[in-house]
Amino acid sequence: MTEPTYEELKARLSDLEKQVESKAKSGVMQFRVSEKGGVSVYGLGRFPVTLYYEQWMKLLNAVPDLKAFIEENKSKLKMKEN
Repeated sequence: MTEPTYEELKARLSDLEKQVESKAKSGVMQFRVSEKGGVSVYGLGRFPVTLYYEQWMKLLNAVPDLKAFIEENKSKLKMKEN
């Protein structure tokens, strides 16, 4: 089997970059562990949301209250048009 040429590697890298870009634009959420040990969520907006373990647990435990708050204030909230 022969080694790929520089041009072939460059084309492959370009294809992979396009796939990553496409996935990010599709709104697919991805989770990663940051360098500092936090959990980052990609796909919610332009920048990732990063919280540490304790912060995620506190937020997840508050989900019922958060949902109720959002429903109570729905008329005041700005919604993205699809």
